[in-house]
Amino acid sequence: MPLARAINAGLRRAMEHDEKVMLMGEDIGPLGGVFRVTADLHKDFGPARVVDTPLAESGIIGTAIGLAMAGYRPVCEIQFDGFVFPGFDQITSQLAKLTYRSNGYLSLPVVIRMPFGGGIGAVEHHSESPEALFAHTAGLRIVTPATAADGYAMIQQAIAAPDPVIFLEPKSRYWDKGEVDLTAAVDLDERAVTTGLHAARTVRPGEDVTVVGYGPTVKTVLTAAEVAAGEGTSVEVIDLRSVSPLDVDAVAASVARTGRLVVVHEAPVFFGPGAELAARISERCFYLLQAPVLRVGGFHTPYPAAVHEEEYLPGLDRVLDAVDRSLAY
Repeated sequence: MPLARAINAGLRRAMEHDEKVMLMGEDIGPLGGVFRVTADLHKDFGPARVVDTPLAESGIIGTAIGLAMAGYRPVCEIQFDGFVFPGFDQITSQLAKLTYRSNGYLSLPVVIRMPFGGGIGAVEHHSESPEALFAHTAGLRIVTPATAADGYAMIQQAIAAPDPVIFLEPKSRYWDKGEVDLTAAVDLDERAVTTGLHAARTVRPGEDVTVVGYGPTVKTVLTAAEVAAGEGTSVEVIDLRSVSPLDVDAVAASVARTGRLVVVHEAPVFFGPGAELAARISERCFYLLQAPVLRVGGFHTPYPAAVHEEEYLPGLDRVLDAVDRSLAY
């Protein structure tokens, strides 16, 4: 099943489980969204629970905040990552802070779904990676699935979470297929949605160097690990799954075994999530590291035209080069 369909199935399951779950966004109704992630949900759950909104991201987020305060669990869709900024003020000034401002009296179980990253031949506003901007704001959870199975399970856990969740969907992986057990119940107890949702996962064991990715870069890193294995290098691959909070324990445990770390993401390296992870690992594993933590990511430029996209994104060669540099240190 493709990732997009897995998320669709997860949304359906959540709406069947809780009648307070409702979807909001531009063209998510009969059209099923730009990427068809909400396909058929309007037909099956009706316009009161799958709401086509005006082109007004600030209004979408503001309305969701009010609905959450009234007991609903709104799931907002932002059409493209770069379109979220008109709603940025509502997210960072209101949504992220109201639980703290009310001393815990208010709960804001709002999920903001957003296709993010590049790789589809689009341009700026359609290919951005804004996770660091949200991760710097306390009060938000930021997660991203890399597989269809995680897309199905994590969207349900995100909706069940008591806090606002930025759910980043790697648009370049929407059509990548994976096995999904739609008959298995997803763990939605408190520990699963507050801890398990943010747990990193080792997706390939290795001994020589740890490489961490999340969202769209997990597939790239796994390919790099396969190529490196052919050259005699054993790469351990970790899917971070959550940008905030960070599962530093899982990464530190891996670095304790390999002594080396490379962090890969599409967001710009400058002030990116890799900088935070590198600092944390340097603090925790200073005497265990055999080389500096290296980062591979986007450049500190606006997202380029499609013709230059491959040079901008952290592709196979750049990941392998970082692995070689780490081993050569």
